Amino acid sequence: MNQLLKLSDFSVSFTTPRGDLHAVRGVDLSVAKGESIGIVGESGSGKTVLSRATMGLMPSTATCTGSVEFNGVPLSDLSHAEVRNYWGTGMAMIFQDPLTSLNPVRRIGSQLMEGLIVRLGMSKDQARARSVELLERVRIPDPYAAMKKYPGELSGGMRQRIVIAIAIACTPELLFADEPTTALDVTVQAQVLELLAELRQEFNMTMILVTHDLGVVAGQTDRVVVMYAGEIVEAAATKDLFANMKMPYTEALMKSIPRLDQSSGQRLRVITGRLPDPTTPEPGCSFAPRCEYATDKCRAEKPPLVTTQTGHQYRCFFPIGGSL
Repeated sequence: MNQLLKLSDFSVSFTTPRGDLHAVRGVDLSVAKGESIGIVGESGSGKTVLSRATMGLMPSTATCTGSVEFNGVPLSDLSHAEVRNYWGTGMAMIFQDPLTSLNPVRRIGSQLMEGLIVRLGMSKDQARARSVELLERVRIPDPYAAMKKYPGELSGGMRQRIVIAIAIACTPELLFADEPTTALDVTVQAQVLELLAELRQEFNMTMILVTHDLGVVAGQTDRVVVMYAGEIVEAAATKDLFANMKMPYTEALMKSIPRLDQSSGQRLRVITGRLPDPTTPEPGCSFAPRCEYATDKCRAEKPPLVTTQTGHQYRCFFPIGGSL
């Protein structure tokens, strides 16, 4: 498969009163056309910053280093205005909270039509007809009535479908889905994930699914990238990762997923401790203070990102083996 996106030694930091906050550190990542990748990690692991920085959606306090290539074009060498030309048709994003990503004082139809008119040059009538088709495709009941509504008049599940419709309106080559099922009930979560899978196949889109839940990426991705403290700590084909995870952090994430065989009232497992302070990098493995397998070597030396013959990557001196 041809390469669509390539990040090389990509880092993102923010200027704060406490010093530079290192949100993403030295990420190398390649995404092939048509591939579906999951980026997994706790809140604060850097996964959302990585996806937004790739698209150029960073505030003025952010500093990005390294390179970003999209379809062979070095986006990191372009101005912000030039990168914006890739939004909608090249790259698009489904944001985590549909209520805040939709304009509350504009009707749904107006927000859907805007991208079609600006990016694809459609007339208002063409854009309106296409918007109705998109609402039907994401299973919005009575799309003509929905076009006239404001975001606050719709349920969370319906708003998320609207955000998906806006994101796919210009048939982007690469779709970022940032926690697309957060704050939705389990049934609606399953419907949204099923819809995303269908749309990816239908429009032949490459997708990067950002989530804190390994269970979400299990049936939705070809490959999984696990991030911790701004770094990639493990990456592998999805089946390989679940069958033969190497990184203790990945194991801890897996163990924290609720299981059907757990008895009612049983406490869920958690990862003790907290993420390291991103403004004060410390020696050794970032996960060592929370790792049950950590040794003095782990606390003193930083492990490199090792790549096996099968392409499985992990950042650990003493990798675990086997499945849970």
